[in-house]
Amino acid sequence: MSELKTIDMVHIALFAALMAICSWISIPATIPFTMQTFGVFMAVLMLGGYKGTLAILVYIILGAIGLPVFAGFSGGLSSLFGSAGGYIMGFLFSGLSMWMIEKWFGNSAIVQMISMIVGLIVCYVFGTVWFMFVYGSSNILLVLGWCVFPFIIPDLLKMALVFVMSNRLKRII
Repeated sequence: MSELKTIDMVHIALFAALMAICSWISIPATIPFTMQTFGVFMAVLMLGGYKGTLAILVYIILGAIGLPVFAGFSGGLSSLFGSAGGYIMGFLFSGLSMWMIEKWFGNSAIVQMISMIVGLIVCYVFGTVWFMFVYGSSNILLVLGWCVFPFIIPDLLKMALVFVMSNRLKRII
């Protein structure tokens, strides 16, 4: 791991802010439709696995201390322990899994796509298990119907948008 420079810290803060802004773009539901996964994937693809994961961690910490960075302008520990808390924590594990994939296989276009798919699956697993725990439900198909199936196509579209945008932005920056 490299020492963080001031510019790295600025980038991490900017992407944590981007995740907050993306969370505010929301369609209410049991688990709200947001652009958070867009921000998470953009952070990791633009900053790399290490700094992107740090940006996710900063975002979660900001929300945990009560800043309204989560969907619906919410924040605080109650957000993390609520029905969507597992998905929020899943973002961190998505970043970690994407970082591992980047470290082992590089960051070619195909690896980026695979890492986003794996990261999304990791987030779904954490979030779904947490949701089942919060609601005391053992009906996996019912929970998947509420929390995963409706999000698959929108999340795949967000991943495609992140892939195109991040690769174009990297050429400019």
